[in-house]
Amino acid sequence: MLKSFRQTSCCLARLASVPKISLRRLAGRPALRFGRLIPFPLVAMVLFDADSALGQQPIPTTFNGAIVVNNEVKTVAELSPDNPFANASTLPLRAPAFNVIRTEHYQPAFMAGMKQQLEEMDAIASRSDAPSFENTIVAIEKSGAMINRSRQVFSNMTSAHTNKDLQNIQTEMAPLLAAHSDNILLNQQLFERVEKLYKSRDSRGLTGEQQEVLRRHYEDFVRAGARLSEADQNRIRSLNEQLSTLQTKFEDNLLAVTKERSVVVDDVALLDGMSEADIAAATETAKERGHEGKYVLEITNTTRVPILTSLNNRELRERVWKASAHRAVGQDGGIDNRPLILEIALLRAERAKLLGFANHSAYKLQNQMAKTPAAARKMLTDLVPGVVARVQQEATDLRTMMKELGADHELAPWDWEYYAEKVRQTRFEVDEAAVKPYFELDSVLTNGVFFTMNKLFGITFRERKDLPVYHPEVRVFDVLDGDGSQIGLFYIDFFKRDSKRGGAWMSSFVDQSSLLNEKPVIVNVLNNPRPADGEPALISFDNVTTMFHEMGHAVHGLFSDVTYPSVSGTATPRDFVEFPSTFEEDWCVQPAILSNYARHHKTGEPIPKELLDKVIRASKFNQGFDTLEYMAAAILDLEWHTLTADEIPEDIEAFEAATLKKYGVDISAVPPRYRTAYFAHIWGGGYSSSYYAYLWSEVLAADAFAFMQSSGGATIDNGARFRSEVLSRGSSRDPMTSYQAFRGQEPTVDALLIRRGLK
Repeated sequence: MLKSFRQTSCCLARLASVPKISLRRLAGRPALRFGRLIPFPLVAMVLFDADSALGQQPIPTTFNGAIVVNNEVKTVAELSPDNPFANASTLPLRAPAFNVIRTEHYQPAFMAGMKQQLEEMDAIASRSDAPSFENTIVAIEKSGAMINRSRQVFSNMTSAHTNKDLQNIQTEMAPLLAAHSDNILLNQQLFERVEKLYKSRDSRGLTGEQQEVLRRHYEDFVRAGARLSEADQNRIRSLNEQLSTLQTKFEDNLLAVTKERSVVVDDVALLDGMSEADIAAATETAKERGHEGKYVLEITNTTRVPILTSLNNRELRERVWKASAHRAVGQDGGIDNRPLILEIALLRAERAKLLGFANHSAYKLQNQMAKTPAAARKMLTDLVPGVVARVQQEATDLRTMMKELGADHELAPWDWEYYAEKVRQTRFEVDEAAVKPYFELDSVLTNGVFFTMNKLFGITFRERKDLPVYHPEVRVFDVLDGDGSQIGLFYIDFFKRDSKRGGAWMSSFVDQSSLLNEKPVIVNVLNNPRPADGEPALISFDNVTTMFHEMGHAVHGLFSDVTYPSVSGTATPRDFVEFPSTFEEDWCVQPAILSNYARHHKTGEPIPKELLDKVIRASKFNQGFDTLEYMAAAILDLEWHTLTADEIPEDIEAFEAATLKKYGVDISAVPPRYRTAYFAHIWGGGYSSSYYAYLWSEVLAADAFAFMQSSGGATIDNGARFRSEVLSRGSSRDPMTSYQAFRGQEPTVDALLIRRGLK
């Protein structure tokens, strides 16, 4: 998943609801991935505690670069020169100075940074000379240096290593940060200059990238409400402020509910089937949380919980599954996200109508590859009959296995993965416990992920210990091109912890831009289980695939080679941004690559060919289940966001059930990957109406991978072409143009069906 202050990939980011502005200095990156899927060019990745009454706060506006609330100028103190955000970092490539950054530095930097950018925007808007690309668009692109560098670090910290103090800052700053983008996007003088340039764009001799940058800025202003009446603009401001607060509250709730819904087990005998390493980890987690002598089983960000594949005790499986599937609905007086969700859906629908769109989905998809909700929904529903047929076939296989093992109960959702693992072991003779010893985390990183990047792109990763990090487990690498020159910096944060959000994502601390003379500083954040003290970090094959996926996002940011920051790296349409990351996944099962990193952590022996072949064949197993649970969630997303304000239901569970039945995906044993109450991508992240994007991007990825395989596979020449035509371009040109320049034609779905084992 992508996550960052711009287009975060594969991840979950904290984004305000405000429309994305191409002022990357102001905007947030898209969030790219949760778990295996998913981080989004949006704005203000901020969260808060939001217990205050919504809609009661005054609407901030701007006046000559000052921050004004209720017609009173809000005092902004001069930023101390000792504040690490006062100036650009002096570390290599402007990497964050985590050794001196403290919690108390963020809020003053935000306030001073907003004031600075508003003054810069006022200066652009009030110029007396005619607008030019240089004095207007380039000036906008250069604005907001302080707010950008402080928010990029802050947004990463609040996702990867948060605490109550950081959340309190989010609470206080969220309304101002949400209003800050409105103060720019609804600045009429500024819009008039941009509009004049846009209307005369064809006569100005602009390059292709300049044309795209101008178009994106113009559309950002229009989509934010620049053409609305003053009254409607004030309502838009209020809606954006309320939405940013609600979404932040939702995200904070998810962080808390994961711990709230963890399952405490008293008797180790109930953990029969779990590996010794997993039991040791459950013991340590229990100790950390004050349950000495017990065991804590944690739920994940998705409905499914990996531990269900091995737990032999059916009652405990049911307990764990229900803890996951029924979270955030106020069960036993716990956290309840339903009121937040209904309010978010209502306010989004109202905002879309004000902006001239039929619904929120129509608004969100206008500037994506799909263009319309109908196109996105058709892609999903066209696959439903074939996928459901495969699920029914898989269910028959599971029931046969259940009968053979003497089980006389119905196939329930907490049974699916348990018996699927039994079928997998029987059919492919692959035991996850037998495979994990060959997937030691550092070997996967060095001999797998980095090895593949070298084969494809000729780049190397050289670890360095001299740069400060935000957590002791974070590692940093120089990324070097084939000629030895430095491309950027790469940070990686491997392990799950209570201060980290679920899922996996890519973010950036610095985005590439030749205009700003900046090279990329990228971070991948994962949630691999931390091994017990003294034990090796052995990971599942699913987590192996996630590491390759996130590196796909990372090189998308690292290889960016554009002039203007607003179109840099992963700042692409959401239904394109998952393409490079999904493309990289398939390399992890290529025999020449897999055999290089899949080595026994004790003996160093490569994984036996017979076991390797089984792993590769087994990777296509259970794809009906995998595809249907994803599609059900994507359909739910679109259905929620094609509602008008007067269609918002009162009963979330009833609406969810009716939607799944309406589209023929209501199979009780295969629930949606995310149910409404904890669907982080769409209520807190930047994927509202866009969860379909993973499958849309997968069409591109599967087609591109099949094409590269037919053209020689992992060669430097193939990698150079992919880097040049896709990874380096950002949004400097239309994404389909980039794809066709690499592939020579538009994609077909054939390779996708093969990739998922559906053809």
